[in-house]
Amino acid sequence: MTHAAAAPGQRTPDMVGQTVVVVGGSAGIGLETARRARSEGADVVLTGRDPERLRQAALDVDAGNFTAFDANDSASLRRFFDGLADPIDHVLVTAGSPHYGPILEMTRDETRDAITGHMLMALDVARAIAGKVRPGGSLLLMSGTGARRIAPGLGIASTVTAAMPALTASLAVELAPIRVNLIAPGFVDTGLSASILGDGLDARREQLRTTLPVRRVVGPADVAALAVHLMTNTAVTGATYDIDGGQQFVE
Repeated sequence: MTHAAAAPGQRTPDMVGQTVVVVGGSAGIGLETARRARSEGADVVLTGRDPERLRQAALDVDAGNFTAFDANDSASLRRFFDGLADPIDHVLVTAGSPHYGPILEMTRDETRDAITGHMLMALDVARAIAGKVRPGGSLLLMSGTGARRIAPGLGIASTVTAAMPALTASLAVELAPIRVNLIAPGFVDTGLSASILGDGLDARREQLRTTLPVRRVVGPADVAALAVHLMTNTAVTGATYDIDGGQQFVE
């Protein structure tokens, strides 16, 4: 792909000549980050499980490449990264979803999957991109703010979100000079949130509008803006960034 040079007096986009891979890029935060990266001049590569939804997302953001597979399958994940011909600059992992429910009511298999799935995917991606991402590039992981406030039904999700900052910092040391950072959103108004809340979505939105310090609901574009900033700020690694509109302070 080629990108037009900025006109005289215009800002040069920050990511011209860079390639961003989004694992879980067919909707929500992943898709919005791909759109934001494209607006900054980057080429984007999308992955997702649903081939048709992924194809539509790729058309939406003019992605240079897209591949459908289950990112929970470590062999498929490795084949995907091995198959990328050119060096890449940034990888964002948004695939996966949180597990909710009372801890004592979860089966052993459900508990193991909830605890290890998200972290194992992050580790699988880290292993796969070693030697693929250019020095100074980044791996950006996604978690949440569940560990900031414990509540019934959130125990496993809180456990995982408490562990992710430590994993991120460890990977930042071991993958250096590739930078590794973690975004920890609160409620974000996405299709995933809608599927979790169902008929309670509108009430939740209204509650947040009236109680959050920012007096509005956080959307995918907000998280995408932070993601692209962390990709382009080469002084940041091993850090966790909350983005929740102040949710953890009022609930």
